[in-house]
Amino acid sequence: MKAEAEAWRSQQMADIAKGSYVAPKDAVMTFDAWADRWLAAYNGRESTVRQAKVHLKVLREEFGLLTLAEIKPSMVKTWTVKLKDHYRPSTIYALYRRLSHVLDDAVYDGYLARNPCSRRIAPPTGRAEQFCPTTEEVWQLYDAFPEHLRLAVLLGAFAGLRVAEAVALRIEDVDFVRGVVFPKQQWAQNGPIELKTKGNSAPIPIPRELTLMLSASVQQFPGPTLVTDGKGKSVGPWVVEREVRAARGAMKLDGLHFHCLRHHLATLLINDGCDVKTVQNRMRHGSAKTTLDVYGHMWEDKDETTRAAIGGAIAARAASSSDVPAGALRAKRPV
Repeated sequence: MKAEAEAWRSQQMADIAKGSYVAPKDAVMTFDAWADRWLAAYNGRESTVRQAKVHLKVLREEFGLLTLAEIKPSMVKTWTVKLKDHYRPSTIYALYRRLSHVLDDAVYDGYLARNPCSRRIAPPTGRAEQFCPTTEEVWQLYDAFPEHLRLAVLLGAFAGLRVAEAVALRIEDVDFVRGVVFPKQQWAQNGPIELKTKGNSAPIPIPRELTLMLSASVQQFPGPTLVTDGKGKSVGPWVVEREVRAARGAMKLDGLHFHCLRHHLATLLINDGCDVKTVQNRMRHGSAKTTLDVYGHMWEDKDETTRAAIGGAIAARAASSSDVPAGALRAKRPV
């Protein structure tokens, strides 16, 4: 008995030294109880908190009654495999990341010695399926919308605004003379809030044709925002999304959502020859990496272009001299 007690004491002292000690009173914390605490302290935008609640609901179904210490790597791996019957790979990865985040905070607070989530058991990231409407389909959607809401389609498909940004865009946020949209806020339950990042507030140049359409609608349906209910009042995102769902059924395009209009804009720019940096700026992505991760597959393979460029340099050298010494076909040293 004494030997076992000494061994237990030695283990506890070792855990303290390593910083992985969990007090007995904290070791009984269940995932459900910790999730409640974590969510209460979670700070984010309304939509972000709502998404966290959705994720936690799924996590609680599997781990809710377990203590944090009972959650083992093998259990997490088995859980992610089971999720394949109900969710897409990108959703499974998002749920796994949420679990890892929640348990990381439990480790930080001293309720868990080690996070069972690791790269070794992480599911593949997957790629979110993207439906990209054609320009013809965008105009079909535009025609299917009530006239006073059609500006939302234009702002999504040709300015790249998200639905919460489109319904919150005010008259003063548009320079109708120079043709520039200045996104500054987005819709929220308790009133408009600032956009998440400075990049999201980047000015968006728009063509004269779009400016004229926006101006005509504002004159016909005046209100504090460009998108109104037709009676001078602003609308929430759900009003626009409801019309998208109705049109989606009529058009038989199951994958169509308002956010797909941003994909249309990106595709339009890429097909017209715009480079990565330009598309990044128009989509208001935080980095070019995000743009490449989402749209990189849309750029054409440039193998033949690079071959032609290199071949041209060699051919020009060969043509300039009929007697080219060995080793002469090399790039010139930069000055």
